[in-house]
Amino acid sequence: MSSKKTSSKNLSVLCSKQEASKNLNTDLNKETEEESLIEFPCEFPVKVMGPALPEFHTAIAKIAKTHDTEFDESQTTQNVSKTGKYVSLTLNIHAKDKPQLDAIYKDFTKHELVLWAL
Repeated sequence: MSSKKTSSKNLSVLCSKQEASKNLNTDLNKETEEESLIEFPCEFPVKVMGPALPEFHTAIAKIAKTHDTEFDESQTTQNVSKTGKYVSLTLNIHAKDKPQLDAIYKDFTKHELVLWAL
């Protein structure tokens, strides 16, 4: 019975990630012709949540470094859930432009360990 719960829970997370990705793509298309309210370049905080596993931290840092050559992993802060099962990481990204931010969010949300990114 617990495997059904897990499968249903995993399916729910997968559906939420797919819906979020679809909404992100729709929002990106709407805003491509509009100007951003963010002044670039800037330091931009990004929050990513996933399981409290070392490989989650490694994957997030790797994605961040791919999009931001100045990314400093030592500036990342974390909050662990009460149960210790999940962690949220707040990263400071050196954002050069909106397409860079869009790309990093897209890569975070499509990673299998990421539950959500803000």
